Amino acid sequence: MAPPEYFWARQRGATLVFALCLLVAILLLGVSAAQMALHGEKAARGERDRHIAFQAAEEALMDAQHDIEGLPGLPGRSALFAPSSAAGFASACKGEPGLCLPAASGTPPVWLSTDLGVADSGTVAYGQFTGAAMQTGQGFLPFKKPRYMIELLPFHPPGEEAGAPAGAPVGLPSGAGYLYRVTAIGFGAQEDTQVVLQTYYRKQAPGETP
Repeated sequence: MAPPEYFWARQRGATLVFALCLLVAILLLGVSAAQMALHGEKAARGERDRHIAFQAAEEALMDAQHDIEGLPGLPGRSALFAPSSAAGFASACKGEPGLCLPAASGTPPVWLSTDLGVADSGTVAYGQFTGAAMQTGQGFLPFKKPRYMIELLPFHPPGEEAGAPAGAPVGLPSGAGYLYRVTAIGFGAQEDTQVVLQTYYRKQAPGETP
C-alpha cells in the first residue's frame, strides 16, 4: 500500500493542472472580449467617418444648386443655367469647369467614368463659384472639400415623348428644355472614406408655374 505522502503529491499535481487550465480559459475569454471591443470601436469610427462624408456630399449638392440658381448678391454662374440653353457645357467636361454634356448613347455616364475626387477631372470644389466656406482637415471634419459635377440632360414635360436620345441634348425641339444631373462626392476624416450622392435639378424659367 502506497504511503499517504504519495496521494497528497498526486492531489497537489492535479490541482496545479486544473488551475493552469482555468487560467488559460480566463485568458482566452479576456482576449476574445478585447477583440470584440476593438472591432466595435473600429465599426463606430467607420460609421462616424461615413456620416461625415455623407454630410459633406449633401453640402456639395446644395452648393451645386446655389451655383445653378445663384445667391443674393452673388449670382456666380447662374446666367449659364438658362432652362433652354446649353452654354458652357461641353463633351468630357472640357468647357466651363464641372459642366458636362452627357456621354454618347451606349457608353457609361460621364459621372461613372470620372474620378470625382480629383481636381482636374472636370469636377468643381465646394465654394469655387458660390464663395461658400467649409473647414476641413482636422478632428471630425472632412479630409478635404467635397466636389461636384453637373451634367446637362433633356427635359420632357409630363405628357410629352420621353424617348429622345439622352446623349445629344443640344438641338432638342424648342421648348423641350434641360434639367441637370448633379453628382457630388464627399470625404470623411480619412481620405479613403467617400460617399457619392446624386440628384436631378431643373431651373424654372421666369414666370413658369411650378
